Amino acid sequence: MELDPLLLSRMQFAFVVSFHAIFPVFTIGLASYIALLNGLFYKTENPAWERLANFWTRVFAVVFGMGVVSGIVMSFQFGTNWSNFSLAASNFLGPVLSYEVVTAFFLEAAFLGVLLFGRGKVPQGVHLFAAIMVAFGTFLSSFWILAANSWMQTPAGVELIDNRFHVTSWMDAIFNPSFPWRFWHMVMASFLTGGFVVAGVSAWYLLIGRDVDANRRALSMCLWLLLVLAPSQAVIGDFHGINTLEHQPTKVAAMEGNWDTQSNVPLLLFAWPDQQAQENRFEIGIPSLASIILTHEAAGEVPGVKEVPIAEQPPVWLVFWAFRVMVGLGLVMIAVSLVGLWLRRGGRLYHQRGFLQVLRVMTITPFIAVLAGWVVTETGRAPWLVYGMMTHAEGVTPSLTGGMALFTLVGYVLVYAVVFWSGIYYLTRVVRQGMLPEEDRDTVERAVHRPMRPMSAAHATFEQDSAPTWRS
Repeated sequence: MELDPLLLSRMQFAFVVSFHAIFPVFTIGLASYIALLNGLFYKTENPAWERLANFWTRVFAVVFGMGVVSGIVMSFQFGTNWSNFSLAASNFLGPVLSYEVVTAFFLEAAFLGVLLFGRGKVPQGVHLFAAIMVAFGTFLSSFWILAANSWMQTPAGVELIDNRFHVTSWMDAIFNPSFPWRFWHMVMASFLTGGFVVAGVSAWYLLIGRDVDANRRALSMCLWLLLVLAPSQAVIGDFHGINTLEHQPTKVAAMEGNWDTQSNVPLLLFAWPDQQAQENRFEIGIPSLASIILTHEAAGEVPGVKEVPIAEQPPVWLVFWAFRVMVGLGLVMIAVSLVGLWLRRGGRLYHQRGFLQVLRVMTITPFIAVLAGWVVTETGRAPWLVYGMMTHAEGVTPSLTGGMALFTLVGYVLVYAVVFWSGIYYLTRVVRQGMLPEEDRDTVERAVHRPMRPMSAAHATFEQDSAPTWRS
């Protein structure tokens, strides 16, 4: 069997990006939460906020490290697997990705050390400023990365001359038509991810009765936040969908499983898209609802997948089902947030064990929703690498063989499996260790050596079996 280097290269990049994406989408939201906790401690000097800030900073250190390790190799693939695309888009992507490193990554790296090791060694205001700068750096990073990705989705401000993209307007290229909605959709997803993880971990601590006061505060904050963010994400997603309908109609057609351009398009709850037959099987839907959502009119016209040749159609079944996974989990998040509001009546929120168990399960759902959203975004663009201007086949490295692509794909899978296992091991140690009780802090700080690296940014090093542990 002949190996297809294009297919394998797409699989490799999809795997690396998907693996990497789950870490920054968590750290963006978590960094802002840590800055908020430090701000509350700075204002109130309540030790509960300090314990929460210290604990989640340790979690942030581990996840941030995993994100750096998993993301640093992504740029290599542009040269090894997508050299034609790298050469063609270098005038735009080169500066944009450099700006991300110079402005965002350097900012995070400069202040991360102060955030991790500066407590008690620098003035409290300086430590708070470091937390704010780390959070700001995560926003800057997402800004540049989303600007680059959005440009590939809705290219603007460039012209293609002799297979090279030449920038004619940096403002139009960076702030391309899909960038604003795509950026805020991702930011909201990051806050939702951080919120549900903090809520889930806090719920687990309440179930086992550890540091009840601090974790009640954390859970209450997160549920108020999620009550606002989850419905807001649905609204932003609606505007994002309308924007996509305008600029990438084929993607929206695949999301809706709509093969023919028509009015009164139903919202399909279930269907099995058959790309070969260019139709759906086993349809179950709500009449006209897709037209209402996308055009805000029951008789609104929605384009069909058949508007483009089969060679230019994305894999409809994958886009169709990934979109439903994302939306379905979003509705579950809204429901859980509303249940949390209802349980506040009578003070049942912290004692309803069934709900606390649900929150534990919900910690994984934002990550699944984010991955499903990326599948919709990237697979729905196929076969275009730069939408309407360059295909995947035109961007792949000409000399790349199927064997070479398979070898590197297997290598990435094996290496990332080790990275993921190691990161989860350290993260589990940090979470199981929990927050440091107030009464034990001074004793432990005298007993424990200063951490020597970010992964050991805890009150006890991971390697020393003799280091103290804390249980309540």
